[in-house]
Amino acid sequence: MTQHSPVTFSEDQAEAHDRVSEMLRLSGVNLDDALLTPVADGKSQVMAVVGKAGSGKTLLLAELYRALEDAGVDVISGDWEGKRRKERRTLAILAPTNKAASVLRNRGVPATTIHRILYTPVYDPEYEKIAEWLAGNGERPEIEGLTDEALDRAYAFYQAQKSVPGALAAAGLRGSDFITGWKRRDDPLDIGFVDESSMLDEKQFEDLCEIFPTLVLFGDPAQLAPVGQSGKMIFDDIKGPRKQVLHRIHRQEEDNPILDLAHALADEALDFDGFERMIHQAAARDDRVVVAPRANADLMARSPVLVWRNKTRVRLIQAFRSAFHAPETELLSGEPLICDGIELPLKHRKKRIDLEARGLIKGAQCVYLGPGKRPGFSRLHVLGAEDPQVSAASIVKIEKPDEEEPFIPFAARMGATFLHGAAVTIHKAQGSQWPEVQVFAPDIAAAAWAGRSEAGLPLWKRLAYVAITRAETRLHWVTRYAMARPHAELSTADLPAKPTALTLEAQGAPDA
Repeated sequence: MTQHSPVTFSEDQAEAHDRVSEMLRLSGVNLDDALLTPVADGKSQVMAVVGKAGSGKTLLLAELYRALEDAGVDVISGDWEGKRRKERRTLAILAPTNKAASVLRNRGVPATTIHRILYTPVYDPEYEKIAEWLAGNGERPEIEGLTDEALDRAYAFYQAQKSVPGALAAAGLRGSDFITGWKRRDDPLDIGFVDESSMLDEKQFEDLCEIFPTLVLFGDPAQLAPVGQSGKMIFDDIKGPRKQVLHRIHRQEEDNPILDLAHALADEALDFDGFERMIHQAAARDDRVVVAPRANADLMARSPVLVWRNKTRVRLIQAFRSAFHAPETELLSGEPLICDGIELPLKHRKKRIDLEARGLIKGAQCVYLGPGKRPGFSRLHVLGAEDPQVSAASIVKIEKPDEEEPFIPFAARMGATFLHGAAVTIHKAQGSQWPEVQVFAPDIAAAAWAGRSEAGLPLWKRLAYVAITRAETRLHWVTRYAMARPHAELSTADLPAKPTALTLEAQGAPDA
């Protein structure tokens, strides 16, 4: 059993831990005695653990994951899960987006996206022998074309990072060598932990309930509900002991002015002008809050300005491209993009699954690296993806102010579609975090003046809460329609260079 440093829970964290542990015990996983029993057929169980930013949801999720792993539960990553064993118990830790999953992975929790659990890779049988050996379920194989040194590299990689595709890439293989396709999951798993569950829509929730008889949702009730659900979140209907509420943990040594501002929004008497005064006061005493008279173009290359209105988003994107002297007819290497979905006909459903499994799901944040080898293809870095380097057939749309149709610098016939990512709506930013975040204050003010509400709360407060809690270390409150000149040219040098990372060639649909 792995030993971990003891963690001191708050009172409500401890109660939630006990409630989840009791539910796991009913499903045959006893955390107290590290005892596993076979899955019992019976009614599915769903529990919600909700709380605002700073309440310790991620800490609780991480400790429950470690306890389950220590008890012998297998953690399913989404890239490979091996042969089913009768006595095996399984756990998957999920998030709605690549970026949200990467936030957990950066904290030592092996999270994957919901999509990667719904669709599983099909391995070439020859190379699956390597995966079984790496996982300790088989003998060291002999593979034609792979030397002992290559297998040693794969083994060393897997010991450091439990990624089968990464290990096979370290052996010199490409994704197309060992993954032959993707299929909808046939067999259920046991336990699912879902972070950022405020983003779940009803269809995703139904899919998860089919896969996991035991499901724990972790979410923030103060965020924005999915579009089309009238302000309602999936966990709103869960009541009683199946819904555990965490409150903010006040620790003086971890005092955070960004969280102070977020929690101040709960004051019913607070109006927008009063909130903006609080931001100015926070900026005067702590450099983690910055009142900025103009947007920072350099920062926008990796951390988008967060806005409410679409017209603001489009104007900021145009200002960003002008600041970097980007030509109208092409993209510069280093420009940020947002995946807006996959445009493929139904007959190419398998290709759609293939592209989405590589991280190109709606809302995925990418950086343009340059043109691909074929016309209409782009080389991309998918931010937050475990294997971020992708080449894909692309349709890139650059929207322009006061013009209905976007300008398309280049496009494949069919493939992944992209919008520019220098500015995004606050709705699309949910589930993501960046070290520094710029929030466009005039848009929050416009929402306040509009007087709109969502689920009984002023919309501007929900927007402000989501926007400022995207910041990990510093919040920039941008007060005017202006942009500072960039200090350097766009670059990709900041992106993590992983010589053993998996590079997947996502081909477009075949020509008719």
